[in-house]
Amino acid sequence: MDLSVSVKVPLDVPKDMRATYVQNLDLITKGSGRLMLFAGDQKIEHLNDDFFGPGISPDDNDPEHLFRIASSAEIGCFATQMGLIARYGEDYPRVNYLIKLNSKTNLVKIEQADPYSGMFYSMDQVDEFRESSELTIPAVGYTIYPGSEFEASMLFEAAEIVHDAHRRGMIAVVWAYPRGKAVKDESDPHLVAGAAGLGCCLGADFVKINYPHGADIDSKEAFKEAVRAAGRCKVLCAGGSSVDVKLFLQRLWEQIYISGASGNATGRNVHQKRLEEAVRMCNAISAIVINGADVNDAMGIYTGRKELKLKDYNKP
Repeated sequence: MDLSVSVKVPLDVPKDMRATYVQNLDLITKGSGRLMLFAGDQKIEHLNDDFFGPGISPDDNDPEHLFRIASSAEIGCFATQMGLIARYGEDYPRVNYLIKLNSKTNLVKIEQADPYSGMFYSMDQVDEFRESSELTIPAVGYTIYPGSEFEASMLFEAAEIVHDAHRRGMIAVVWAYPRGKAVKDESDPHLVAGAAGLGCCLGADFVKINYPHGADIDSKEAFKEAVRAAGRCKVLCAGGSSVDVKLFLQRLWEQIYISGASGNATGRNVHQKRLEEAVRMCNAISAIVINGADVNDAMGIYTGRKELKLKDYNKP
């Protein structure tokens, strides 16, 4: 698949950066146009709740576990904060990194205050870090909370980040989670679709949203509204908390090949496992996202009965 032909490069990408933009998109999607995003930003978002406790591998309490997975598995991109990358990136230089530009903890509840997550770093600081570290950093990401009383500030920052990323030929991912006192049901399919549409309006290349669910809702059918609402912004579905592996892979296959999503962003369902199992889980996910594998083949990769051989979409 020749991405330079098939991709509609956004018009805010300068002409002299368009080839770089296409190369970065090709790099993180393995030439498929679909993204397997390994999410490692929860060290701030959920503090240590996701990394230590019953059912979680002891490996996961060490931040380096995330980097060991990212460097050993077939992933498109590893998303985390610049501080972690600065501490560990030198030992894992072959990973494609997405710098998460904002984060907040889970300590302040909605009953106390609406969510706000401000920007940690400027794009100029990202440029300086890319140059000094010599790491591969093709993408940046930012979270917005539509429905928060602070949404105007976050929407402004997200729009600025997307524009500045595109000026550099970088890929921009927006996390869009309706949340706040004004939001009655974060998982409502119509509201999730609205969040997906916001990603497109902000100019994002990918928008990460939660999977809709609820009583009497066929999630895979309801999710089609969000994919359609996102337009030319590609939809990533958040992985959520850890569930049974086959159930996760089945749901992932449905999200992509029934609902029409363009990939996934998975954290806990990967990194809460011991290293070897986490790597196999990543490879099973990539088999579905990149290769178009069915659930049985993906389970074969997860159990170690099969090997993952990624397709080369750049070959005729």
